[in-house]
Amino acid sequence: MGTLSYKTVSANKATVNKEWVLVDADGQSLGRLASKVAKLIRGKHKPNYTPHVDCGDNVVIINAEKINLTGSKWNQKTYIRHTGYPGGQRSLTAQEMFEKDPTRIIEKAVKGMLPKNKLGSALFRNLYVYAGTEHGQEAQKPTTINLNDLK
Repeated sequence: MGTLSYKTVSANKATVNKEWVLVDADGQSLGRLASKVAKLIRGKHKPNYTPHVDCGDNVVIINAEKINLTGSKWNQKTYIRHTGYPGGQRSLTAQEMFEKDPTRIIEKAVKGMLPKNKLGSALFRNLYVYAGTEHGQEAQKPTTINLNDLK
C-alpha cells in the first residue's frame, strides 16, 4: 500500500535562496513599512521559512527622507539612549533624529522588530537604507517590490 509521506523541509545555509529587493519609502508610514521589511528580511513570506536560519532577502530601502509619521509623532516620539555614566540618559525626538540622519529612524524601527539575539544581528546586516534615490547595490540588480501588495 503506497502511503504518502510529507517531510517537513528545514532550510539551511546551503539550501536558502536569498534575493535582493528594492523598496521605495516615499510616502510610506514608518511602522507599516518597518513591519513589512522585517518580514522580508526574516523570510517569513517564503514557503521554506525556518525560524533559526537566515532565509530572508537582502532589502535596499531608498527615499528614507520621504517617510511619514502619523499624528504628532514627529514631536512626541522619543528615542532614548544611555551613555553608561551616572545621569547619562539622553533623548532625541523623531524630528531631531530625522534631521541628523533620516536613515537611522528606519533602521531603529526595523531592528526593533527583529529577534534580539545573534540571528537578529545577522539579519540586520541584510538591510541597506539610503536617504535619496541613489544606492550602492546596482550590481546586485535588486527587484523593485511594492509593499502595498504584501500582506
